Amino acid sequence: MATHVTLLASAFLLLLLLPFSASISRRSAAINFFASSPASLEDAYEALRVFEILGIQEKKAHERGATCPKVLENLVSTSPLKDLFYALKVNVILKCDVNGEVFEGIASRLKVIVHDASTLLDKYYSIGGLVLIKDLDSNVDTHIPDVDGVFQSIKALRQSDGRWRHSSDNPESSIYAAGLAFEALAGVISLASSEIERSTVNIVKNDIVKLFDVIEKYDDGSFYFEEKFVSGQEQHGSLSTTSSVVRGFTAFAAATSGKINLPGDTILGLAKFFLGIGIPGDAKEFFSQVESLAFLESNRQVLISIPLILSLPETVYSLTKKGQLKESRKYRVYDLAKVNTVLGSAAPPLTVKLVHAFSTGAKDSSIIDSKELWYDQESGLHVLDTFPNNLDVGTYVFVFEIVLHDSASEEVYTTGGQIYVPIYVTGIIEVGNAEITVVESDLGTAETQKKLDLSGNDAVSLSANHLQKLMFAFQLTTPHGQDFKPQQAFFKLRHESKVEHIFVVGNTGKKFEIILDFLGLVEKLFYLSGRYDIELTVGDAVMENSFLRLIGHLQLDLPEAPEKASRPPTPPVDPYSRYEPKEEITHTFRTPEKRPPQNLSLIFLGLILLPFIGFLFGLLRLGVNVKNFPGSTAPSTFGILFHVGIAGILLLYVLFWLKLDLFTTLKAFGLLGAFLMFVGHRILSHLALTSAKLKSA
Repeated sequence: MATHVTLLASAFLLLLLLPFSASISRRSAAINFFASSPASLEDAYEALRVFEILGIQEKKAHERGATCPKVLENLVSTSPLKDLFYALKVNVILKCDVNGEVFEGIASRLKVIVHDASTLLDKYYSIGGLVLIKDLDSNVDTHIPDVDGVFQSIKALRQSDGRWRHSSDNPESSIYAAGLAFEALAGVISLASSEIERSTVNIVKNDIVKLFDVIEKYDDGSFYFEEKFVSGQEQHGSLSTTSSVVRGFTAFAAATSGKINLPGDTILGLAKFFLGIGIPGDAKEFFSQVESLAFLESNRQVLISIPLILSLPETVYSLTKKGQLKESRKYRVYDLAKVNTVLGSAAPPLTVKLVHAFSTGAKDSSIIDSKELWYDQESGLHVLDTFPNNLDVGTYVFVFEIVLHDSASEEVYTTGGQIYVPIYVTGIIEVGNAEITVVESDLGTAETQKKLDLSGNDAVSLSANHLQKLMFAFQLTTPHGQDFKPQQAFFKLRHESKVEHIFVVGNTGKKFEIILDFLGLVEKLFYLSGRYDIELTVGDAVMENSFLRLIGHLQLDLPEAPEKASRPPTPPVDPYSRYEPKEEITHTFRTPEKRPPQNLSLIFLGLILLPFIGFLFGLLRLGVNVKNFPGSTAPSTFGILFHVGIAGILLLYVLFWLKLDLFTTLKAFGLLGAFLMFVGHRILSHLALTSAKLKSA
């Protein structure tokens, strides 16, 4: 049971500490996320909306000059429906100079789309656009003629489990689409010229309640929606899906009269989910988080409850440092709790009661019972005059309860009943009565006994054989003199070959003790004789002086290992060893083979060239026919270049044989080949034309 309470309390820790730094951290995150110019109007709206919620007016004013031209461009032209929708949303925030006639033209276009749209998203954009125009210019007629038909066309997409389809042609449904549908239906209600039937509105309210039947829950009380796989649609995570539902049902609650029957604990659980995420790593997720918290914090005409969050400036208190004690109104007090809305706004008049507090190790034993915290108006904190004297080192659970002063506030706010908060009380644990002894296995008489000062750096030197035992004992005491049991206490033997053996030190009443019988441990120790270093590790989350200390070393004499005994494992490889300098590699090349004399090679080269010289001599004897060589300037130039190109290719062959590699040769051959093709085509064309003229003559 104690373990369960500890885990539950740990899950609360991040949520309880978050609101104190949330305002500053969210402002910094918003400036970082939206520092660059937005790529689209959707990104621009998300940035402006976050700046508006968090009150960052300087960034909002800066974006106006750069974004308004884009807004005007998308409002005047026949832009896509999505861009038109976000242009109107941006204009609601920036108030760009837009002519009323422009809104009239857009409204006429959107009315047509509302009736002709076949998908939920198109209806969502068109209806949302008309609602925005209604807010921007009340003189523009934004009423939908066939309100019932549009309402029923959207309602026809709902499923029996509370999910909604994206279109009538797609049988797949999603929770994200349900949020869009609720928001679109809220827009239809606000655009209707007459009131929609109460029964129809109640059906949608029941659909909202039914959707919450599939909500998921964490152990810390956080509620969220998890989207299942929807084929052919964009996938949404739990944050964007939950945000869509929150945006949808809050919008529907604002557009209708009568409270939606959603439990206050569920609304508080949604707030815990968004707060527990911290600062998301994505700008769109950050926008979804901030906007959802803003929707949950707004009153919405008391149609949904506003969650109040109890947070703590600190959940760790030290008995030795006394860091939390402050002087206030002549009292020594502990800053204990603060209550705000999800975005840090002030809470209504209330009282925080500490119902009771108990140790996680003894839930039935209460250390504080029914204590009302005193409210400090200067700091806005609910404080405790002093902790009880019996509060010792350990982990505790404080149970708080928020009591609203005004009964009318109970209709507006939700507190979630009793709130369980983990409190860690730390201190310096005294380590004493430590001794290590080598005893005879049979007689039990102590051969070597030494006292240890575990607070110092003294190390002992011991020796033993396989017929002896090693006994080690020590005590741990809290600042109040109580016995302390840490989360971990390990006794380690490390052989000089780096083989380690770890033993758990057991608790026997008031002291911790371990006995090592070497005769029974010879196989576990792999019969390794030699020096063993002895280390003690004691640690706990509430122990301020946790330590890992070298006690000393033991010279152990064990018998020889039998043939079939298991071998010690290979010592672990240091992961940083791969960064060490590698061993230098030396390579001995093969001795070159003996070559013939240079003069002999030159004679052989001359013999190879003799046939070529004979070929040239034969051409001279036979007479070279150059009568067809062109005589005019241009053709003769191409003829000369053609022969030069052939000679260049022959020279390239020679160079390839002597020094060039294959890739260099192919590159040069490609260039020479292109040149030779060009000049060869010109000279051959000239010769063909000359031959044709001679034949015709």
